[in-house]
Amino acid sequence: MRNTIAAIALITLSATAASAQQTPSDTLVNRVMDTVTVNAWLQRTGHFMPGVEGTSIYAGKKTNVVQPDAAQVNLAQNVSRMAFAKIPGLNVWDMDGAGTQANIGSRGTDSHRSIEMNMRQNGYNTNSDMFGYPEDHYTPPMQAIERIELVRGAASLQFGSQFGGMMNYVMKQGDSTRPIAIESEQTVGSNNFFNSYNAIGGTKGKVDYYAYFDNRSGDGWRPNARFNYHAYYANLRYHLGTKGSIALQFSRMDYVQQIAGGQSDAQFYSNSRQSNRTRNFFNPEINIPSLLFKYQFNSNTSIDVTTHALFGQRNSVQFIATPDVSDTINKALGTYNPRQVDRDYYNGFTTEARVLHKYNLGGNTSSLAAGVRYFTELTKRKQKGKGTIGSDFDLSLTSPYAIDLRLHSNNYAVFAENLFQLGKKLSVTPGLRYEVIQTKMTGVINNATYPVSYKGNRSFPLAGVGLQYQVNNSVQLYGNWSQAYRPYIYANVTPATQIDQIDPNLKDSKGYDADFGFRGNYKNVVQFDVNGFYLYYGNRIGLLTQTKNNTTYLLTTNIGNAVSKGVEAFAEVSLAKLFYGRHAGFDVSVFSSFAYTHARYTSGNLSVSGANKSLAGNQLESVPTYINRAGINAQYKQFSTFLQWSYVGKSFSDANNTVYLANGSVGVVPDYHLVDWSASWQFVKICRLSAGINNLTNKAYFTRRITMYPGPGILPADGRTFYVSLGLKL
Repeated sequence: MRNTIAAIALITLSATAASAQQTPSDTLVNRVMDTVTVNAWLQRTGHFMPGVEGTSIYAGKKTNVVQPDAAQVNLAQNVSRMAFAKIPGLNVWDMDGAGTQANIGSRGTDSHRSIEMNMRQNGYNTNSDMFGYPEDHYTPPMQAIERIELVRGAASLQFGSQFGGMMNYVMKQGDSTRPIAIESEQTVGSNNFFNSYNAIGGTKGKVDYYAYFDNRSGDGWRPNARFNYHAYYANLRYHLGTKGSIALQFSRMDYVQQIAGGQSDAQFYSNSRQSNRTRNFFNPEINIPSLLFKYQFNSNTSIDVTTHALFGQRNSVQFIATPDVSDTINKALGTYNPRQVDRDYYNGFTTEARVLHKYNLGGNTSSLAAGVRYFTELTKRKQKGKGTIGSDFDLSLTSPYAIDLRLHSNNYAVFAENLFQLGKKLSVTPGLRYEVIQTKMTGVINNATYPVSYKGNRSFPLAGVGLQYQVNNSVQLYGNWSQAYRPYIYANVTPATQIDQIDPNLKDSKGYDADFGFRGNYKNVVQFDVNGFYLYYGNRIGLLTQTKNNTTYLLTTNIGNAVSKGVEAFAEVSLAKLFYGRHAGFDVSVFSSFAYTHARYTSGNLSVSGANKSLAGNQLESVPTYINRAGINAQYKQFSTFLQWSYVGKSFSDANNTVYLANGSVGVVPDYHLVDWSASWQFVKICRLSAGINNLTNKAYFTRRITMYPGPGILPADGRTFYVSLGLKL
């Protein structure tokens, strides 16, 4: 403190002395310069993370970074297959055109609400209950996202285990050059679609801020599919000199969406737009307040501390039946049948502290990243309540919930990874993580007549190592091997009926993920990233038929092991630079994002129609073998247009690889081709006009079948739709 005061006093005295000196000859001449026009092309939107950034180490890991661009992505509708087109291997489910949720899987993991992804925003988790019910109900508008970061299996050590990897939405920040900047974009489209995105941000002194409000609504492509979505966000950041900052953020997302329901195969192929559900609704409400502290002690040491809470709810009211059963008037009652009401309430708190320290070792700069995490969550689950006979969105009950549970999780974790720089080109990054999970469940099931309880304490040591070799300034080889696990969730330890049982020796799914590839660019004309991967997923959880004392029941247990292996490849070429040089007055680029995934069960059994059937050799459910997305983009001055082609191969909806079931809940998901077009024109300095057509060829297709919400049955994706956006920046 004395040194700080002395330094301030010395600076003050020096400034006073300098101002007292008269130096009339030291003046500047003011001149007005002519207008200068600068033409520049942005860096391609698909690339990878640097070796070290912030308090994280990415060297040797399979990473991707994309920047959502209105010229190439339908941002207003959150079209995931376009936003993630340049990330090879992501399996994206297209359930509707509302864009209210992201369904993303990778390397054989489940895409349902990104349940096997570690989903984050600005570094903190958005999964509703990371260890008990890790579905991600929170989806921010793409218009608010600066960039999307993805780290595959090797993310398990620094960010927490999920086989699918870690995805982080980095949100936009306020304009650093002025105190107030306003952004507004209004979009209209097919089926009464309307989206209004409005944001304000800026910088004044040591404070910068950014806030937005987004409202999205529409009738949906199918009947009975209307939606009304709201998203809010505010970020207020105070800079602690040049070394650090503290930011207070708040995010909220809520929507009410009518659910058109599933279809049987016969219904889909006769008319994929039909719906026989008029009374089904879904409503999540997620709130995330957070506090972010960043400080750099010196050029070698920095720290991040992030504290956030997640509280909210997930609500649905539905007539639950297979699609071959219509929701019609019950003749015996003279009314509709009562609907089922399900509600979850989430209340979670997380703190993560991370430090990065750079040090000299053998004449090279190495880096140590380490951190700790504390997580606690209470989920109140109320299901199978008897709802009303009405047709509107109504969560009221006419009789109590048949399932009423309290689900509580605690998690403690510590990790460390060290990047050892062995010379100028080679680096090795070993790492360790240790996690503890405490799980407790109490409540009643079976019409609230049968009490259930569960309590478990588990610990997980994880290890991994990465290698990176810098071939030259623009090309590098990388490889990584990391252990991972997926904890069994509350649904796995909750029996469906009082006779069904949970294996007392139930194990968490464990395995590892390995990568080896090369990436880089050639003269900023070609960007590429090609890698092979191998993912071992052991102790997958399912149901087996058991008999005891002449009573047959279903046992929840570990059913077998699986392996996913394959190739992920991305390449993008600027044809204008290739043939006309970097100073061409236009740009035409093409890209291809390809993945081959051979995902198979290597052992195990599953209950099918009351008998146990071997899974060995079966294809993992909902995992297409081939995914390829390609596109061409043309830019001239302020105009840009983009055409994207997508191909997704055949998959099966269940582990048994069922080909057909009459009610549509399980079976083959056929392969499909799609074409999307978009364009953008900056016609004046502050105005931009964007437009596009989704599913240009009006392909009838679907990406999933389901046995539960929001089906059961086939969930058709949208046919051809259009949109037009007008954006202003002031």
